[in-house]
Amino acid sequence: MKYNFLGKSDLKVSNYCLGTMTYGEQTGEMDAHLQMDKAYDSGINFFDTAEMYSTCPRLAETAGKTEQIIGTWIKKNPTLRNKLILATKIIGNGDTFIRDGGPINRKSLKIALETSLKRLQTDYIDLYQLHWPNRGSYHFRKNWNYNPSDSNKDEVENDILEIVETLHDFKSEGKIRAFGLSNETCWGVTKYVNAVKKFNNFPVASIQNEYSLLCRLYDTDMNEMSYYENIPLLAYSPLAGGLLTGKYLNEEMPTDSRITRVSTIGDRVNINAMKAVQEYIKISKKFDIHPVHLALAFCTKRPFMGSVIFGATTDEQLDVVIKGLDVDLSDEVMEEISLVYKNYALTF
Repeated sequence: MKYNFLGKSDLKVSNYCLGTMTYGEQTGEMDAHLQMDKAYDSGINFFDTAEMYSTCPRLAETAGKTEQIIGTWIKKNPTLRNKLILATKIIGNGDTFIRDGGPINRKSLKIALETSLKRLQTDYIDLYQLHWPNRGSYHFRKNWNYNPSDSNKDEVENDILEIVETLHDFKSEGKIRAFGLSNETCWGVTKYVNAVKKFNNFPVASIQNEYSLLCRLYDTDMNEMSYYENIPLLAYSPLAGGLLTGKYLNEEMPTDSRITRVSTIGDRVNINAMKAVQEYIKISKKFDIHPVHLALAFCTKRPFMGSVIFGATTDEQLDVVIKGLDVDLSDEVMEEISLVYKNYALTF
């Protein structure tokens, strides 16, 4: 297992991160605890969650359950807490399930953090993240119609300053160690970079955006930002909601899979995406690399990567991932991936 510092922070994380959004819905508490045990034993010291989880689908009655399940695991394993990098997120503006869909501000941050600390049964969060910006986001397949002109620049900058000041207070109180962004734009990140300059040793530690063989929006301007500002990516959905496993090819719908719960898997399923998946499966077979390992190892090869967040609904799925944690792709494999990408650059 490789470990990386998250940018300029003092958080040293495994290059794979256990995503937990199914805990409390598809994955019960006992199985979730088993997954956390296995992941930690395999060298993964980084767990990611959010106050809105579980999801798939998102339901008001399951919001917060994932944090509760992680909290009971932490209570059972108190000696591991200071060895674990625990990340969670405050939900963004617009989701009525939590705090009536209000924005991220000083008041909501305080409520959200205290609630997460209580559910997680811990005194501090290692990485506290903003799930998405108040002004909205081009992520979640909204890039086709993205229009930032609805936002007021002065209001956005004032929001960011208030958020940064509140997060710095949290760090001064020992309630968080670092903060990160999620579903952000390049412009948005630069606004945070400017806002943190008024404080000593309070950098933007990371940004959590979607990234996979099928979703490579990060490769251009965000890539450059990561390099020059030393803000690494935490890639979510590296398996594209399960598409890159190949299990949905030929219109297959495995029992209790994500596609049976969330139609089109958040608009990821389309003709070009499935054609691209077929090509990546061919590469997998040609080089005798499991499709899951191909997709995940590709992400770890990217120069801007801090950690790759994967999820496993079942214990068997987790075992597959763990078997490939040390897979490294050759230059020949990467060249063939590039050829497919050039043909299907914008699958979704």
